[in-house]
Amino acid sequence: MNHAGGWAGTAKGFQMSVVDSITVDTGLEVIDLTENASFAGRRLHERDVVTQMEGMRRVARAFVESPDTVLQELVNAAVELCGADSSGISIEREDGSDAEFYQWVATAGAYSGFLHAVLPRWPSACGVCLERGRPQLFRVTQRFFDLLGVEAPEVTDGILLPWDEGETRGTIFVMAHGRDEAFDENDVRMMQVLANFAAMGVRQQRQQKLLLEQAIHAAAAGMANELAHRINNPLQSITNIVYLAGAGGIDGDAKTLAGELAEPIQRLSVLAARLLSLPRTAANRQK
Repeated sequence: MNHAGGWAGTAKGFQMSVVDSITVDTGLEVIDLTENASFAGRRLHERDVVTQMEGMRRVARAFVESPDTVLQELVNAAVELCGADSSGISIEREDGSDAEFYQWVATAGAYSGFLHAVLPRWPSACGVCLERGRPQLFRVTQRFFDLLGVEAPEVTDGILLPWDEGETRGTIFVMAHGRDEAFDENDVRMMQVLANFAAMGVRQQRQQKLLLEQAIHAAAAGMANELAHRINNPLQSITNIVYLAGAGGIDGDAKTLAGELAEPIQRLSVLAARLLSLPRTAANRQK
């Protein structure tokens, strides 16, 4: 499996044409599940209520105890609860270009090595799903991977659902890599629950980041105020020495004056360096 970074930067020159739900010449097939009678007729497996409850319990615990792991817990749960070979969550990048538009922010199963992979805007099953705004059945053949220049198992059966949180959108999906019929409507219903959780998880992470930035800024402001007061002391000393020297109030030559200035200037230099580091630290936190 090639490094995830190999998925970026390959979209230039691609064009997408959708004919009867098939992305022509790209190796993608994306079918609207609301219009697919054969999928509605699938009855593949019974659900284990205990397994489902345990999966939901782990997700709920992540929301409370470790919000930064929520998206990963969701894809882990999707693999287990839907009997999938792989699962993932994609998100539209805020600063994304056509070549680097979708990023996989969580992955599990056979595709776990593609965490943080960046994919083009087209061709994209995620793009079709978000455009339609409904659950999709999708398959991916070797042709798609050849176009992107990566090695990955073909997707022989998969379901893909959209989610959105304010101005941020993405998808959550499960995949099989050998079974032609791996999922049914029960899986779609379960994935809809997980899609809602994904939107909540993104919101929670965004709010957590905002609170952290606010706390950092508040701490930086407090430190800046403290340093400003501490800087005032050596600055006042320097001002007094220079004033006295100019008025003839200090005996000795320039060497003596330099000696008098050395200590307060050093103190001022250290404090100023600390103060100047604050905006840089805050800026780094915002990236």
